[in-house]
Amino acid sequence: MNSSEIRNKINLKLRKIYKPIFSNKELLSFTEDIVKSITKSNKIKNSKKNFNLSERTSLLICYGDSVLGTKTNKSIIEFKSFHKKYLSKSFNSVHFLPFYPSSSDSGFAVKDHYKIDPRLGKWSDIKSFSKNSFIMADVVINHSSSRGLWFKNYLRNNSPGKNYFFTVNKKFNSKNVVRPREHRLLKKVNIFGEKRYLWRTFSNDQIDLNFKNPKVLIRFIKIIINLINHGVNIFRLDAIAYLWKESGTKCINLKQTHEIIKILRIVCNSLNKPAIIVTETNLPEKENISYFGNNDEANWIYNFSLPPLLVNSLLFEDSRKITSWSKKLPQNKLGNSYLNFIASHDGIGMRPVEGLLNKDAINKMFKRLKKNGGEFSFRKVQGKSKKVYEANITLFNAFQKTDTDPKGKYHYARYLCAHAIMISFEGIPAVYFNSMFGTSNDINKYIISNNKRDLNRYKWSAERLNKLLKNKNSKHYLIYEEITNLLNIKRKNKAFHPNALRKTMNLGPKIFAFKRISLDKKKTVMCISNLSSKTQTIKIQPTNKKYKELIIGTTVSKNNITLDPFQTIWLSN
Repeated sequence: MNSSEIRNKINLKLRKIYKPIFSNKELLSFTEDIVKSITKSNKIKNSKKNFNLSERTSLLICYGDSVLGTKTNKSIIEFKSFHKKYLSKSFNSVHFLPFYPSSSDSGFAVKDHYKIDPRLGKWSDIKSFSKNSFIMADVVINHSSSRGLWFKNYLRNNSPGKNYFFTVNKKFNSKNVVRPREHRLLKKVNIFGEKRYLWRTFSNDQIDLNFKNPKVLIRFIKIIINLINHGVNIFRLDAIAYLWKESGTKCINLKQTHEIIKILRIVCNSLNKPAIIVTETNLPEKENISYFGNNDEANWIYNFSLPPLLVNSLLFEDSRKITSWSKKLPQNKLGNSYLNFIASHDGIGMRPVEGLLNKDAINKMFKRLKKNGGEFSFRKVQGKSKKVYEANITLFNAFQKTDTDPKGKYHYARYLCAHAIMISFEGIPAVYFNSMFGTSNDINKYIISNNKRDLNRYKWSAERLNKLLKNKNSKHYLIYEEITNLLNIKRKNKAFHPNALRKTMNLGPKIFAFKRISLDKKKTVMCISNLSSKTQTIKIQPTNKKYKELIIGTTVSKNNITLDPFQTIWLSN
């Protein structure tokens, strides 16, 4: 697009959002500010190759200090060394969770998007890392720290920060607001001689930003461009669904939020550097999928329904719900993608299975996860009542024991089966750093912090983890070997392209199976998993073909195939 086309597209979107509030002259001024930022960025030489979505695309989720080294070695530098040795062949992309100075929530109460926490490193460390990997970073766009520069300036009526935060008066009707937490949403304050209420969707320390002020949107566009110029290629829009608020509404998924994402997509498409938008919307599936828009919003969306469905299916040895879900899940459009994951720095979200699992099934799962060491975070619904928002537990603990396997005989098998399904499913696989090594609940940190999410945010000593991976009998090495093997098989097979066709198969209530068919139709892989603790025999059609089993590397010529408890096979033509 030339600058005139870019200008027209951005101005049209700004008019849709802000026309009732701002004049055409003001909107043209905002448009020019955005176009100037794009033009300035495009003058900087682009040394980074384009992002080509392929079967080689896999994402590692980590913190900048997931691996802790010596006091003299900054965490990102330490991680870079570890990544190069153990993970670079399996992952071409890395999601560094917020590396900015922050006051709480493990980085998500950002004090300054233009700085890196000095304990982690500096911008040159990110730039250096990006030479060999694509980097995904969080744009914590919904809220900002109460102890950051913006909020301090807001209280002084200075810039940057003036009119940056969202407040309402007592006339604002918030009774329909959909909540992701259980704390009090509004805090009464006296600002500039007037009684107002600060809006706090996620915590007392995270104050929501005011996107009714276009300068806030422009600020985040400049933040994204600054990140691009420091080597970041992929942008996770944190908590984006809550961005826009209107009195009397649910204050979630409003049309203005979608228009803002469209503007960000136009900006990213206008840059001469690769830029991918990922929306983080932990919501019921229909709402989540809406963030693809008409192929003009998110490039990728998180496949939020997969983790709780997969956990439920493996814990209770029943494939019927996940098979039914897979049949109905829309196929990706070319270039867009689901981002598949089963563990992250957060808990296992429960909103995505609303309408997919009934109340009894969900409560049954909660009881089992509690027995396996889980805690639960809640959200407010309808006044004083509350619901579980997420289960806080590591994936390794989640699969520890089941009602049919009370001693945990098949603990490891369940864990690896879950990863095999996630890695082979339509979309891009994203693996949490701690899941690579079967990390258990961090009980010690949770006792100290009383933050339930800290159960799944263990930080490794580089020396200890290296030592464990040198021991070929340790659980950490064995799990690492199994998962990297799956990822490396995936990288070599075109049937695992993120947009390769997925066809769900019906092989009974204990089997979850689907075909992946390459874009050129030449490669087909049948991904078949036994979700039970009993040996299962299945019949493959047609009977006159030979298949190669990719995980073990054997040839299969018979149509009756036996699967061990929780075994996954990938049969290729």
